[in-house]
Amino acid sequence: MFDRRAVALLVSLVLVWGANWPILKLGLAHIQPLWFAELRLALGALSFAVVLTPLGRLRPPPRRDWPLVLTVGLLQMAAFLGLANIALQVVPAGRSAILAYTTPLWVAPGAALFLGERLTRGRLAGVGLGLAGVAVLFNPAGFDWNDGGALLGNGMLMLAALAWAAGILHVRGHCWTTSPLDLAFWQMLVGLVALLPLAWLWEGPPRADWSAEFLWVAAYNGPLATAFAFWAAVTVNRMLPAVTVSLAYLCVPAGGVLASALMLGEPLTATNLLGLTLIAAGVAAVALTERS
Repeated sequence: MFDRRAVALLVSLVLVWGANWPILKLGLAHIQPLWFAELRLALGALSFAVVLTPLGRLRPPPRRDWPLVLTVGLLQMAAFLGLANIALQVVPAGRSAILAYTTPLWVAPGAALFLGERLTRGRLAGVGLGLAGVAVLFNPAGFDWNDGGALLGNGMLMLAALAWAAGILHVRGHCWTTSPLDLAFWQMLVGLVALLPLAWLWEGPPRADWSAEFLWVAAYNGPLATAFAFWAAVTVNRMLPAVTVSLAYLCVPAGGVLASALMLGEPLTATNLLGLTLIAAGVAAVALTERS
């Protein structure tokens, strides 16, 4: 029987991440995309500092864990957030959520190539279904190939998913000496420092309007969608079976699509729903294969 606290955390995590896609879209109307990512990482790191400092756990990681800190900080923090925020300027929030959550599809072949894990028929079937879903979302026949902005935005979301997958592969292959929670502050700090020169050179100084809407979006993204969500993810991964957690994460893009329809009025198109279904089936096939 599952721990009720873990199930409650998992449901909260799915709701927080799913709802955040249209909230990110709202926030980008008030500040440049890279500076928005900077703000999110800064608030998340500050939240961890407030929690870990009284516990005496805010200390530099051991030398052996620094490669992992750099990988997660650069790929899953800086690259993923930066690419996703830029893409959200030209790609609908619901579609962005679906494409960004293709990450598990790239983990299976990557694990076979770099970690020596077998690429079974189930995994191959899952990757095939997922790629079919991506193809449906792109809809090559109906896609405006002359729209350079939309094409670039969709490509950035795929790169963001690949960056997150690369981080997962390193996490799987790493021999841990420190808990994930104790490394989170330093990973966010690495992402913050890495994005800072890019944000300044590309976007100039930050130009936030500090409106009421922007303030609540920032409050949601920093402590809740970054700090709390990371802690919740670590906790449920320890308390619930990996397959259960992986399958539950499939609800995040579904929540993103529904939340975007409710908050932003984005249409629930047949293409989006079919693409989401195929991707969900692909990720489910990969996750279920892990049981064997």
